[in-house]
Amino acid sequence: MNKFDVLIIGGGPIGMAVGIECEKGNLNYLILEKGTLVNSIYRYPHNMTFFSTSDKLEIGAVPFISHNAKPTRPEALEYYRRVADAWNLKVNLYEQVLQVNRTTDGFEVETNKAEYHSKNVVLTTGFYDEPHLIGVPGEGLPKVHHYYRDPHPYFRQNIAVVGAANSAVDAALETYRKGAKVTMIVREKEISPKVKYWVRPDLINRIQEGSIKAYFNAELLEIGTNQVRIQSGNETPFEIKNDYVLAMTGYEPDFKLIRSLGVAISDEKTKAPVYDEATMETNQPGVFVAGVVCGGLETNKWFIENSRVHAQRIVNHLAKK
Repeated sequence: MNKFDVLIIGGGPIGMAVGIECEKGNLNYLILEKGTLVNSIYRYPHNMTFFSTSDKLEIGAVPFISHNAKPTRPEALEYYRRVADAWNLKVNLYEQVLQVNRTTDGFEVETNKAEYHSKNVVLTTGFYDEPHLIGVPGEGLPKVHHYYRDPHPYFRQNIAVVGAANSAVDAALETYRKGAKVTMIVREKEISPKVKYWVRPDLINRIQEGSIKAYFNAELLEIGTNQVRIQSGNETPFEIKNDYVLAMTGYEPDFKLIRSLGVAISDEKTKAPVYDEATMETNQPGVFVAGVVCGGLETNKWFIENSRVHAQRIVNHLAKK
Protein backbone atom coordinates (compact mmCIF):
# COMPACT_ATOMS: atom_id res chain seq x y z
CA MET A 1 0.00 0.00 0.00
CA ASN A 2 2.92 2.36 0.67
CA LYS A 3 4.92 1.62 -2.48
CA PHE A 4 4.94 4.20 -5.28
CA ASP A 5 6.53 5.03 -8.60
CA VAL A 6 6.93 8.66 -7.54
CA LEU A 7 6.89 10.47 -4.20
CA ILE A 8 6.51 14.24 -4.54
CA ILE A 9 7.75 16.24 -1.56
CA GLY A 10 5.91 19.58 -1.50
CA GLY A 11 2.25 20.32 -2.21
CA GLY A 12 2.56 23.72 -3.86
CA PRO A 13 1.44 24.49 -7.43
CA ILE A 14 4.50 22.79 -8.97
CA GLY A 15 4.17 19.70 -6.77
CA MET A 16 0.52 19.56 -7.82
CA ALA A 17 1.57 19.94 -11.47
CA VAL A 18 3.88 16.92 -11.12
CA GLY A 19 1.01 14.97 -9.57
CA ILE A 20 -1.26 15.90 -12.49
CA GLU A 21 1.34 14.67 -14.98
CA CYS A 22 1.63 11.42 -13.01
CA GLU A 23 -2.16 11.05 -13.22
CA LYS A 24 -2.02 11.54 -16.98
CA GLY A 25 0.88 9.08 -17.28
CA ASN A 26 -0.74 6.42 -15.05
CA LEU A 27 2.13 6.54 -12.56
CA ASN A 28 1.48 5.54 -8.97
CA TYR A 29 2.34 8.66 -6.95
CA LEU A 30 1.76 10.50 -3.70
CA ILE A 31 2.26 14.17 -2.77
CA LEU A 32 3.52 14.79 0.77
CA GLU A 33 2.92 18.28 2.16
CA LYS A 34 3.91 19.30 5.69
CA GLY A 35 1.24 22.00 5.87
CA THR A 36 -1.93 22.87 4.04
CA LEU A 37 -2.36 22.69 0.26
CA VAL A 38 -0.21 25.39 -1.42
CA ASN A 39 1.11 26.20 2.04
CA SER A 40 3.36 29.05 0.92
CA ILE A 41 0.50 30.89 -0.80
CA TYR A 42 -1.61 30.40 2.32
CA ARG A 43 1.11 32.12 4.36
CA TYR A 44 1.32 35.13 2.03
CA PRO A 45 -0.10 38.47 3.28
CA HIS A 46 -3.90 38.37 3.38
CA ASN A 47 -4.32 41.15 0.83
CA MET A 48 -1.52 40.13 -1.53
CA THR A 49 -1.98 40.51 -5.28
CA PHE A 50 0.05 38.34 -7.66
CA PHE A 51 2.46 39.83 -10.17
CA SER A 52 1.33 37.30 -12.82
CA THR A 53 -2.02 37.23 -14.57
CA SER A 54 -4.30 34.30 -13.72
CA ASP A 55 -3.66 32.37 -16.95
CA LYS A 56 0.03 32.11 -16.08
CA LEU A 57 -0.81 30.47 -12.75
CA GLU A 58 -2.96 27.75 -14.31
CA ILE A 59 -2.06 24.06 -14.06
CA GLY A 60 -3.76 20.91 -15.32
CA ALA A 61 -5.80 22.73 -17.99
CA VAL A 62 -8.17 24.03 -15.30
CA PRO A 63 -9.17 27.65 -16.10
CA PHE A 64 -8.29 30.26 -13.46
CA ILE A 65 -10.96 32.95 -13.59
CA SER A 66 -10.16 36.09 -11.60
CA HIS A 67 -12.33 39.15 -10.97
CA ASN A 68 -9.21 41.31 -11.11
CA ALA A 69 -6.48 42.09 -13.62
CA LYS A 70 -4.10 40.34 -11.22
CA PRO A 71 -5.45 37.53 -9.02
CA THR A 72 -5.46 37.81 -5.24
CA ARG A 73 -4.33 35.35 -2.58
CA PRO A 74 -7.91 34.22 -1.72
CA GLU A 75 -8.64 33.62 -5.42
CA ALA A 76 -5.47 31.55 -5.78
CA LEU A 77 -6.32 29.41 -2.75
CA GLU A 78 -9.79 28.77 -4.16
CA TYR A 79 -8.32 27.93 -7.57
CA TYR A 80 -5.78 25.38 -6.35
CA ARG A 81 -8.38 23.69 -4.15
CA ARG A 82 -10.53 23.29 -7.27
CA VAL A 83 -7.58 21.87 -9.20
CA ALA A 84 -6.89 19.30 -6.47
CA ASP A 85 -10.54 18.20 -6.57
CA ALA A 86 -10.81 18.28 -10.38
CA TRP A 87 -7.85 15.89 -10.72
CA ASN A 88 -8.57 14.03 -7.47
CA LEU A 89 -4.93 14.47 -6.57
CA LYS A 90 -3.40 12.04 -4.10
CA VAL A 91 -1.98 14.41 -1.52
CA ASN A 92 -1.35 13.88 2.18
CA LEU A 93 -1.52 17.20 4.05
CA TYR A 94 0.11 18.02 7.39
CA GLU A 95 2.59 15.19 6.88
CA GLN A 96 6.21 16.24 7.20
CA VAL A 97 9.07 14.33 5.59
CA LEU A 98 11.72 13.63 8.20
CA GLN A 99 14.30 11.81 6.11
CA VAL A 100 14.85 10.06 2.80
CA ASN A 101 17.21 7.10 2.46
CA ARG A 102 18.29 5.29 -0.68
CA THR A 103 17.55 1.55 -0.86
CA THR A 104 18.51 -1.16 -3.33
CA ASP A 105 15.40 -0.50 -5.44
CA GLY A 106 14.66 3.17 -4.79
CA PHE A 107 14.01 5.25 -1.68
CA GLU A 108 12.62 4.87 1.81
CA VAL A 109 10.79 8.01 2.96
CA GLU A 110 10.02 8.51 6.64
CA THR A 111 7.44 11.09 7.72
CA ASN A 112 5.90 12.07 11.04
CA LYS A 113 3.02 9.71 10.24
CA ALA A 114 4.22 6.78 8.13
CA GLU A 115 6.95 5.18 6.05
CA TYR A 116 6.88 4.93 2.26
CA HIS A 117 8.89 3.30 -0.50
CA SER A 118 9.29 4.82 -3.94
CA LYS A 119 11.30 4.28 -7.09
CA ASN A 120 11.71 8.05 -7.57
CA VAL A 121 11.59 11.22 -5.47
CA VAL A 122 10.69 14.71 -6.73
CA LEU A 123 11.63 17.71 -4.59
CA THR A 124 9.25 20.66 -5.03
CA THR A 125 9.84 22.16 -1.61
CA GLY A 126 9.78 25.86 -2.54
CA PHE A 127 11.58 28.49 -0.50
CA TYR A 128 9.18 30.27 1.86
CA ASP A 129 10.01 28.41 5.08
CA GLU A 130 13.53 29.73 5.71
CA PRO A 131 13.86 33.53 6.08
CA HIS A 132 17.15 35.29 5.42
CA LEU A 133 18.30 36.40 8.86
CA ILE A 134 19.79 39.86 9.28
CA GLY A 135 22.24 38.62 11.89
CA VAL A 136 22.10 41.57 14.29
CA PRO A 137 21.74 41.69 18.09
CA GLY A 138 18.10 41.56 19.13
CA GLU A 139 16.83 39.72 16.05
CA GLY A 140 15.43 37.01 18.31
CA LEU A 141 13.15 39.39 20.20
CA PRO A 142 9.39 38.67 19.95
CA LYS A 143 8.85 42.07 18.30
CA VAL A 144 10.78 40.93 15.18
CA HIS A 145 8.78 39.26 12.41
CA HIS A 146 10.10 37.77 9.17
CA TYR A 147 6.59 37.19 7.84
CA TYR A 148 3.87 39.77 7.33
CA ARG A 149 0.20 38.77 7.19
CA ASP A 150 -2.13 41.58 8.25
CA PRO A 151 -1.76 45.31 9.08
CA HIS A 152 -4.21 45.53 12.00
CA PRO A 153 -1.77 44.56 14.83
CA TYR A 154 0.45 47.51 13.91
CA PHE A 155 -2.18 50.25 14.35
CA ARG A 156 -0.56 53.25 16.12
CA GLN A 157 2.74 51.40 16.43
CA ASN A 158 6.24 52.48 15.37
CA ILE A 159 7.20 50.02 12.63
CA ALA A 160 10.61 49.49 11.05
CA VAL A 161 10.38 47.70 7.70
CA VAL A 162 13.70 46.25 6.54
CA GLY A 163 14.02 45.70 2.79
CA ALA A 164 12.89 47.29 -0.48
CA ALA A 165 11.44 44.46 -2.57
CA ASN A 166 7.77 43.53 -3.06
CA SER A 167 7.11 42.10 0.40
CA ALA A 168 8.68 45.10 2.14
CA VAL A 169 6.83 47.59 -0.03
CA ASP A 170 3.47 45.88 0.52
CA ALA A 171 4.03 45.75 4.28
CA ALA A 172 5.08 49.41 4.46
CA LEU A 173 2.10 50.70 2.48
CA GLU A 174 -0.51 48.52 4.19
CA THR A 175 0.63 49.23 7.75
CA TYR A 176 0.91 52.96 7.00
CA ARG A 177 -2.64 53.04 5.65
CA LYS A 178 -3.91 51.23 8.76
CA GLY A 179 -2.44 53.76 11.15
CA ALA A 180 1.18 52.71 11.74
CA LYS A 181 4.13 55.09 11.82
CA VAL A 182 6.43 53.47 9.26
CA THR A 183 10.18 53.76 8.78
CA MET A 184 11.90 51.83 5.98
CA ILE A 185 15.53 50.73 6.26
CA VAL A 186 16.85 50.09 2.77
CA ARG A 187 20.33 48.77 2.04
CA GLU A 188 20.18 49.87 -1.60
CA LYS A 189 20.10 53.44 -2.89
CA GLU A 190 16.46 53.21 -4.03
CA ILE A 191 13.30 51.11 -3.93
CA SER A 192 13.95 48.05 -6.08
CA PRO A 193 13.01 48.58 -9.77
CA LYS A 194 11.63 45.02 -9.69
CA VAL A 195 8.79 46.03 -7.37
CA LYS A 196 5.32 45.64 -8.89
CA TYR A 197 4.97 48.49 -11.36
CA TRP A 198 1.57 49.61 -10.07
CA VAL A 199 2.82 49.75 -6.45
CA ARG A 200 6.31 51.29 -6.70
CA PRO A 201 5.14 54.86 -7.60
CA ASP A 202 2.70 54.78 -4.69
CA LEU A 203 5.48 54.12 -2.18
CA ILE A 204 7.86 56.64 -3.75
CA ASN A 205 5.16 59.31 -3.49
CA ARG A 206 4.51 58.45 0.17
CA ILE A 207 8.23 58.78 0.90
CA GLN A 208 8.53 62.07 -0.96
CA GLU A 209 5.59 63.60 0.88
CA GLY A 210 6.98 62.44 4.23
CA SER A 211 4.18 60.02 5.13
CA ILE A 212 6.67 57.15 5.24
CA LYS A 213 10.25 57.78 6.38
CA ALA A 214 12.94 55.94 4.42
CA TYR A 215 16.68 55.63 5.03
CA PHE A 216 18.64 54.53 1.93
CA ASN A 217 22.14 53.05 1.82
CA ALA A 218 21.23 52.13 5.37
CA GLU A 219 21.80 49.20 7.69
CA LEU A 220 20.03 47.97 10.79
CA LEU A 221 22.73 47.57 13.45
CA GLU A 222 20.84 46.53 16.57
CA ILE A 223 17.30 45.88 17.77
CA GLY A 224 16.34 46.89 21.29
CA THR A 225 13.16 46.51 23.30
CA ASN A 226 11.89 50.02 22.53
CA GLN A 227 14.23 51.21 19.79
CA VAL A 228 16.41 50.22 16.83
CA ARG A 229 19.89 51.43 15.95
CA ILE A 230 20.55 52.42 12.33
CA GLN A 231 23.44 53.61 10.21
CA SER A 232 22.57 55.54 7.05
CA GLY A 233 25.42 56.18 4.62
CA ASN A 234 28.41 57.73 6.37
CA GLU A 235 26.32 59.26 9.14
CA THR A 236 26.93 58.49 12.80
CA PRO A 237 24.71 55.58 13.94
CA PHE A 238 21.50 56.75 15.58
CA GLU A 239 18.44 55.31 17.32
CA ILE A 240 14.73 55.68 16.59
CA LYS A 241 11.74 54.66 18.65
CA ASN A 242 10.40 51.25 17.63
CA ASP A 243 7.67 48.79 18.61
CA TYR A 244 7.97 46.19 15.83
CA VAL A 245 10.49 45.19 13.17
CA LEU A 246 9.23 43.62 9.92
CA ALA A 247 12.36 42.05 8.45
CA MET A 248 11.27 41.54 4.85
CA THR A 249 14.72 40.37 3.75
CA GLY A 250 13.70 37.41 1.63
CA TYR A 251 13.64 33.64 2.01
CA GLU A 252 15.60 30.63 0.85
CA PRO A 253 15.02 26.92 0.25
CA ASP A 254 15.66 24.43 3.03
CA PHE A 255 18.78 22.68 1.76
CA LYS A 256 18.90 19.94 4.42
CA LEU A 257 16.98 17.36 2.40
CA ILE A 258 18.89 18.14 -0.81
CA ARG A 259 22.21 17.74 0.97
CA SER A 260 21.14 14.54 2.74
CA LEU A 261 20.44 12.93 -0.63
CA GLY A 262 23.89 13.79 -1.93
CA VAL A 263 22.65 16.17 -4.63
CA ALA A 264 25.55 18.19 -6.01
CA ILE A 265 25.50 21.99 -5.68
CA SER A 266 26.53 24.07 -8.69
CA ASP A 267 28.38 26.70 -6.64
CA GLU A 268 28.38 28.05 -3.09
CA LYS A 269 27.15 31.48 -4.18
CA THR A 270 23.77 30.33 -5.48
CA LYS A 271 23.64 26.86 -3.85
CA ALA A 272 21.57 25.75 -6.83
CA PRO A 273 21.31 21.95 -7.27
CA VAL A 274 22.92 20.32 -10.29
CA TYR A 275 20.31 18.82 -12.62
CA ASP A 276 19.68 17.89 -16.24
CA GLU A 277 17.49 20.63 -17.74
CA ALA A 278 15.89 18.16 -20.16
CA THR A 279 14.74 15.74 -17.45
CA MET A 280 15.12 17.69 -14.15
CA GLU A 281 17.03 14.68 -12.74
CA THR A 282 19.91 15.54 -10.41
CA ASN A 283 23.28 13.83 -10.24
CA GLN A 284 21.58 11.29 -7.96
CA PRO A 285 19.58 8.82 -10.10
CA GLY A 286 15.89 8.91 -9.27
CA VAL A 287 16.08 12.28 -7.49
CA PHE A 288 14.39 15.13 -9.38
CA VAL A 289 13.91 18.84 -8.65
CA ALA A 290 11.17 21.17 -9.88
CA GLY A 291 10.10 24.74 -9.28
CA VAL A 292 11.84 27.48 -7.34
CA VAL A 293 14.19 25.08 -5.52
CA CYS A 294 16.06 24.71 -8.83
CA GLY A 295 17.47 28.21 -8.43
CA GLY A 296 18.90 27.74 -4.95
CA LEU A 297 19.31 31.16 -3.37
CA GLU A 298 18.18 32.82 -6.60
CA THR A 299 14.54 32.55 -5.61
CA ASN A 300 13.41 35.04 -8.25
CA LYS A 301 14.66 32.85 -11.11
CA TRP A 302 11.89 30.24 -11.08
CA PHE A 303 8.22 30.77 -10.27
CA ILE A 304 4.90 29.18 -11.19
CA GLU A 305 4.55 30.47 -14.73
CA ASN A 306 8.00 29.42 -15.97
CA SER A 307 8.47 26.19 -14.01
CA ARG A 308 5.17 24.43 -14.74
CA VAL A 309 7.00 22.74 -17.64
CA HIS A 310 9.29 20.98 -15.15
CA ALA A 311 6.47 18.57 -14.33
CA GLN A 312 6.13 17.47 -17.95
CA ARG A 313 9.88 16.98 -18.33
CA ILE A 314 10.05 14.75 -15.27
CA VAL A 315 7.10 12.53 -16.12
CA ASN A 316 8.05 12.26 -19.81
CA HIS A 317 11.46 10.99 -18.70
CA LEU A 318 9.96 8.52 -16.23
CA ALA A 319 7.57 7.24 -18.89
CA LYS A 320 10.50 6.48 -21.17
CA LYS A 321 12.26 4.62 -18.37
